[in-house]
Amino acid sequence: MNGIPTPTVDVQWASDDPDVPDESQLCNWVRHATRSAGGVVGDITLRIVDEEEIRTLNHDFRGKDSTTNVLSFPFEMPEGLPADAVAPLLGDIVICTQVVRREAGEQGKSLEAHWAHMVTHGVLHLLGYDHIDDDDAQIMETLEIRTLQEQGFADPYQTPDSQER
Repeated sequence: MNGIPTPTVDVQWASDDPDVPDESQLCNWVRHATRSAGGVVGDITLRIVDEEEIRTLNHDFRGKDSTTNVLSFPFEMPEGLPADAVAPLLGDIVICTQVVRREAGEQGKSLEAHWAHMVTHGVLHLLGYDHIDDDDAQIMETLEIRTLQEQGFADPYQTPDSQER
């Protein structure tokens, strides 16, 4: 995958949870996901948060008063600005440490594998992938599986308790 453009990644720490992968690993997962999706140039902010912040964001932007694992906020150029008015911004990804840890345990996955999945999932949302309908979900999940397997992780949709999605 050499020669494929990758984004600049800025990691923001709003949690002091000790179980979070280090910045280098988080950035590697972001870059690998963008390369797997064909490459992209721009800036991505990855914010690591606690449950209070993710709940507030989920409520304010999605109308859901609950925690969630990952939220993605693709950048939208303000109307009326020329395309070159700001550096290429891809958007923000917000991941909740406690939810990722809880889900990894519930799903029988390693914490590292689940973090890699959540980062990949968030990146793909920034790049326009979604899972609202079955066809889109199949496309996104196939890319997630391939991206993670390229890095030595198992299919994130196969848990020890299930053989189907």
